[in-house]
Amino acid sequence: MVPEESQPDCAALCTRRSFLGSAVGLATATILPELCENSQAALPADAGPLPTIKLGTHEVTRLILGGNPIYGWSHFNQLFSQSQVAWHTPERVVELLQHAEAQGINTWQNSYADRSLADLERYRSAGGKMRWLCLGNPDWDQKQDLVKEAAKSHPIGIAPHGWLAERLYRQNKLEVLTDLLKRIRDTGVLVGLSAHDPALIELAQAKGWDVDYYMCCLYYISRPKEELHKLLGGEVPLGEVYLESDPPRMFQVIRSTRKPCLAYKVLAAGRRIASPAEIRRCFEAAFQNIKPTDAVIVGMYQQWSDQLGQNSSIVREICQPKG
Repeated sequence: MVPEESQPDCAALCTRRSFLGSAVGLATATILPELCENSQAALPADAGPLPTIKLGTHEVTRLILGGNPIYGWSHFNQLFSQSQVAWHTPERVVELLQHAEAQGINTWQNSYADRSLADLERYRSAGGKMRWLCLGNPDWDQKQDLVKEAAKSHPIGIAPHGWLAERLYRQNKLEVLTDLLKRIRDTGVLVGLSAHDPALIELAQAKGWDVDYYMCCLYYISRPKEELHKLLGGEVPLGEVYLESDPPRMFQVIRSTRKPCLAYKVLAAGRRIASPAEIRRCFEAAFQNIKPTDAVIVGMYQQWSDQLGQNSSIVREICQPKG
């Protein structure tokens, strides 16, 4: 079961605050959880509300918590992914979600899986109130009954997986995709469409598909290899490819849409975190280039630092009314 930004055979280069980014990462892995817990305990219990947008009838914060780091989709390599899964015990996931709530975040997005559903139920049983956005799996064209199963866990919206949507688009099987969207609509939840390729969002807009929101990857990481060969004029790097020319293209499409958009890969899956200033610049670029009715999805990983607190503060400052 693969989340939006991942594909089984695509090894990624890095993830945010990756412990492999320095020589001391592995050596300190056993003590950093305690350091992280201490840093969280020092923060105010409630940092106040974040700015919100409307998804249907729901108020959703403009910073949404993504699930990739929780479930080991590191976009670096299998070793780091395994370390993420090992660190995110069920208890730590509940703590993460509770801390997100305290920082003003009111929405969580992740993929449909037994583990994520169990964590969601545990969090809710502990009194958690965050809204949940569900992302389908790449095989939902073959397992369409899972749409109804996912709806039983009360997401506010469901979106087919981006890799699936783009595969059907390239195979000229759009009727399969639109039927999947209709199945989601029939459950009574909001209908999302996720894509890495801006052309798919443009197509949905042009054809007037029955969609309530778009999930828009700022980097076209699902670009076919033959396209990469043409673009790069020779050898193609191993793993996922993040091109600096991709975000402007997706931003243009986001601004042209009439529906709310949820932009993700704001930090290029951890490739743009060289300094706090760079992180802030990425958030500023995102909010300057999306509509006021849009939000961002960011996976946040608490093992090394309080990313929830840091990013929530950045978004508050950026979105604060001027004057």
